Amino acid sequence: MNQMTQCHLTVLFAAFSCLVGVLDASVGDADPIYKACVGQCEKTGCVGDKCFQHCKFSPDGKPIDGPWYLQEPLYLRWKHWDCHSNCQYHCMLVREEEREKLGDRPVKYHGKWPFRRVYGIQEPVSVALSALNLAMQFHGWLSFFILVYYKLPLRPNKKTYYKYTGLWHIYGILSMNSWFWSAVFHSRDVDLTEKLDYSSAVALLGFSLFLAILRAFNVRDEVARVTVAAPLIAFVTTHILYLNFYQLDYGLNLKVCVAMGTAQLFLWAVWAGVTRHPSRRKLWVVVVGGGLAILLEIYDFPPYQGFVGAHALRHATTIPFTYLWWSFIRDDGEFRTSALIKKAK
Repeated sequence: MNQMTQCHLTVLFAAFSCLVGVLDASVGDADPIYKACVGQCEKTGCVGDKCFQHCKFSPDGKPIDGPWYLQEPLYLRWKHWDCHSNCQYHCMLVREEEREKLGDRPVKYHGKWPFRRVYGIQEPVSVALSALNLAMQFHGWLSFFILVYYKLPLRPNKKTYYKYTGLWHIYGILSMNSWFWSAVFHSRDVDLTEKLDYSSAVALLGFSLFLAILRAFNVRDEVARVTVAAPLIAFVTTHILYLNFYQLDYGLNLKVCVAMGTAQLFLWAVWAGVTRHPSRRKLWVVVVGGGLAILLEIYDFPPYQGFVGAHALRHATTIPFTYLWWSFIRDDGEFRTSALIKKAK
């Protein structure tokens, strides 16, 4: 039962992470005024009174002050804010100010809304909320760990009665890993951070489908578990390798994520309809609440004051649901442990 709750949250987070694609062309970057600004900036190194050292080149095209990454503080170097990216960012801000004066709505640039940076962080609110989700996942996993090993009875060999303990440990680690790379990706969207974010989400979603199958069908035999895991691991691994080393195909990734998410949602929906778990209400709150959070992704809107957008709000909604999710998992551990001890007697 606990698995049901966590896997549903997995769908909400991982599937949406897969849905976030970076487009090559948007209304903003197709704007002639914006394009002219970027071209002029790369020649002069300035946007208005804002100038960048990275754009100073010698006649042979080499940076006068050395490579861009030696011109930034250490904590900013990995973000790769070079001449081109700085020109795009500041031209975007200037153009949006002009559009606002004309009464026009914000538009996307290179597939993303015009967010304002804070200390070099691309989407500070999303980063902060991803970090909070990471903390909530850690709290949930730690509380589950303490429950099953220190509060509930153990077998004579010191193992837990709850047959899904090890799987939930793996899930907790994958969840924390996904939120970590989500924070990094929103901090700076470059090819490497994008691939790590997508790969982590796909891995989490695939493992959640595996958990959904095991819990829905109450698969406890190790051979049967391996039989279920082998094709899923092969598929997910192949897909991740394809995204990272062949082509980051957003359309294909969307189909894969939707397929895995739909499959496990169907399994959990059927299981929820037939179970009589004492904590099933917690599960339904997470399921319904998570479903409503989907609207924040469908109804995408420009970030308020350049900071808070629909994606950030969805990150905010997952925080209380994550707490409830792990609460359900703990309840499932207690429920199954109690049932097994009574059966043993």
